[in-house]
Amino acid sequence: MKMVKSLILGSAAGLLVMGGAQAADLPVKAKAVEYVRICSLYGAGFWYIPGTDTCLKLGGYLRVDVVANTNSDDSGNVAGVAGLHNRFSNAYTWRSREDFNMDTRTATEYGVLRTFADLTFSWTSGTYTPTTAGTFYENVGGGANTSYANNGSAGAVAGGTVGVYYAFIQFAGFTIGKAISTFSAPWTNYPGNNFDGLVGGGGTVTGVNQFTYTAQFGNGVSASISAQDPTQYYQAGIVNTSLASAASFINGSLGATAFGGTSFPDIVGVVKVDQAWGVFQASVAAHNNHVGYYSGYTGPLGELAGHPDDKWGWAGQLALSVLTPFLGAGDVINVQGVYTNGASRYNLQDLSCCGVVANYGTSGLAGVYQSFGVGITTDAIFRGFQTGTTGSTQQQLTQTWGMRGGYTHNWNPYWNTSIYGAYAAVTYNGVAKDLICGPGGVFQNLSPSQRAAVTTCNPDFNIAQAGIITRWTPVKNLTFSGDLTWIHLDQKNAGFVTAVTPTLSKPLANYELKDQDQVVLLLRAQRNW
Repeated sequence: MKMVKSLILGSAAGLLVMGGAQAADLPVKAKAVEYVRICSLYGAGFWYIPGTDTCLKLGGYLRVDVVANTNSDDSGNVAGVAGLHNRFSNAYTWRSREDFNMDTRTATEYGVLRTFADLTFSWTSGTYTPTTAGTFYENVGGGANTSYANNGSAGAVAGGTVGVYYAFIQFAGFTIGKAISTFSAPWTNYPGNNFDGLVGGGGTVTGVNQFTYTAQFGNGVSASISAQDPTQYYQAGIVNTSLASAASFINGSLGATAFGGTSFPDIVGVVKVDQAWGVFQASVAAHNNHVGYYSGYTGPLGELAGHPDDKWGWAGQLALSVLTPFLGAGDVINVQGVYTNGASRYNLQDLSCCGVVANYGTSGLAGVYQSFGVGITTDAIFRGFQTGTTGSTQQQLTQTWGMRGGYTHNWNPYWNTSIYGAYAAVTYNGVAKDLICGPGGVFQNLSPSQRAAVTTCNPDFNIAQAGIITRWTPVKNLTFSGDLTWIHLDQKNAGFVTAVTPTLSKPLANYELKDQDQVVLLLRAQRNW
């Protein structure tokens, strides 16, 4: 009996040990998985970041452009090497780009807190650069690469470009950071086009640093006041004509740029009405023109030469977008007009083709090698310190006006066509014309024989543009397009000039001062996501 009792007690102990071992081996109960939840507060595509009350949306596009008859993706062959229209001018330029954007939003007691960032990664075909040492293929991200016949940094980040289009915070009516200027029309640079280089209105499609407050009044009416940084995109040039060289007139320059340091942000005010029929917007901007010194950066007198007074310029713009469903589902007409005085980039925007035009073309006149057209946009010009001149001057502000517009017609859900146009006029006042064409002016840097052949010296010019684009969207978010743009320079100089520009390959010869025309074709494939 004693032995049976011992056996029973031993078996129970063994079972307890085994049970304890098995209990130790059991898995601990895991924390419940937090699945991603859809956020429906701000539209399609948003989801809650796990563990937070912040909604996130990721997006972007992949775009491939091939642009015929241009050395850049933004404009035509209008200036510099591109404007030569010879064997250094590209028959095409190719660019591939990936865009990636992040949009976060959180509901707060002050309204929605939003952050937005848009990053781009681009690879663009380079352009030929003639130099005194030879001709080299230049990658867009850096200088001439003399070690390779072609781009030697293929695929490298330094050979391509990394861009920050937008990076801003929005909170309680404020927008702080890099965003499209509130001055710009709702369609920014594109009333109906893909081509970047239209004149006739404000731009900054890639964003400008700003501090903006927007008040909403209901029924689609809002007003904004903004301080924005002009240094990157809103300075057309303040030029000291006393620093012009003998080749300035010929090469598309009125002298040396003479900016002082940053002094004051541009102040922008906007009123907008956004309703079912379309959008109306009125914009104004104040732009401070701040010069260094009369003598230039390394002049003989330096600070002792003094400086022109600051001058405030301004710009005003009206924009109207009208939905036209009676012409076709989704059809729209966009139009805007602008006037500037000492703030030219609010007309000839930062990606504009035609801030400076120095363009060679054909001529049918006997004894003339080619034709040449020149148009130069500035915010202001002045005469600085120069021995033998009539003395220094204050800034003379440059006036411009312009307009652009487009009509988009949807043939069906897969095809649409837009026609568009733009126009800008740049004018200099009487004092400014004298600084360029009069005694001691830029024009006088030409040799006597060159001056004698120029029958009219007038820096005013006009730019006209017209285009047509057709888009095909075979499936959602995939679009193929072809965009054809005509660009016309109406310049006011007349006669002949003798050009000496050996670094740009042009020979010593007679050139007829003449209006210029060209055509640019942009082919694009883009998939949005």
